[in-house]
Amino acid sequence: MSEIEYVQVAEVSELPSGERLFVELDGDPVVIFNIGGDYFAIGDVCTHDDGPLGEGELDNHHVICPRHGARFDIRDGKALTLPAVAPTTSYPVRVRDGWIEIGI
Repeated sequence: MSEIEYVQVAEVSELPSGERLFVELDGDPVVIFNIGGDYFAIGDVCTHDDGPLGEGELDNHHVICPRHGARFDIRDGKALTLPAVAPTTSYPVRVRDGWIEIGI
């Protein structure tokens, strides 16, 4: 098994607690959430209709798709409610030397 390669995406100061940040990794849209100093990154794509997911309302560790209401767990990308049935991509996140890094 290969080791995860991490890329720097933002300084910690750019993403305060309770906020989200949109980035692109290898052409794929990703949204990073800061929940009380814990960071989570998922694909900014609803698997129901490929619409944007990251602008949805956050309810604890669930983001609610703003288009059709599907819920996804931001900790692992799992689809929790219909109409979505497939998970969105989940990325490992770490903080190193004041930088948020995402595993690819």
